[in-house]
Amino acid sequence: MNTNAEKTELYSDSIDLMELGLVLLHHWVFLLVGLLIGAVLAGSYTVFRVTPLYRASSTIYIFNKTTSITSLSDIQLGSQLTVDFQIIAKSREVMEAVIEDLDLNMSTGALSGQVSVENPTDSHMLRITVTNPDPQLACKIANSLADILRQQVADVMNTDKPSTVERAVVPSSPSSPNVRRNVEIGALVGLAVVLVILVLRYLLDDTIATEEDVQKYLGLNTLASIPYDKTLKQ
Repeated sequence: MNTNAEKTELYSDSIDLMELGLVLLHHWVFLLVGLLIGAVLAGSYTVFRVTPLYRASSTIYIFNKTTSITSLSDIQLGSQLTVDFQIIAKSREVMEAVIEDLDLNMSTGALSGQVSVENPTDSHMLRITVTNPDPQLACKIANSLADILRQQVADVMNTDKPSTVERAVVPSSPSSPNVRRNVEIGALVGLAVVLVILVLRYLLDDTIATEEDVQKYLGLNTLASIPYDKTLKQ
């Protein structure tokens, strides 16, 4: 049979989830405030501190008008060439040509970091995407890179330039940051911070304030209780 000390230790090591839930419900205002503060801070930082970025894309077809695909081997060769041209598109020579064409004040490494080249699944196309804080410059770089890459492809294949499927246009809205997503994340972080503080406060609070606490932690019965009158403190 457990002694009072054993009961006290048992209760101190356990967490009353119902009581914890009531504590959190009682402090719902703090949880709401934390959620709002997190959302406002995240939204303000995103709007005023994060530089918006714009994306412009151009697409080329690696075969030209005079090229015909007549066999499976030609199709496989085209797929292999598409991968090769993805590498060529971000080569130093191509980056230098784009910088010279647009008179850009940046290094080849900086320009390469703004460029992504992808091959849509089951196609012989290359989509060139440029991300830049200036929407007009993003469009110019995407189109210049597409034109220079077409010339590179023609030189490598010793044929006419590939066809242009789609030229880049000036983006009307930024691609990042996502203000709504950041606000939602900030709100969740603010709510989580307040939640952790309230839970820690509950777990670290070992004061005895009610008759239930006496029974729970000391294992003793309460014979009587005296109401506390704040006016008597004076």
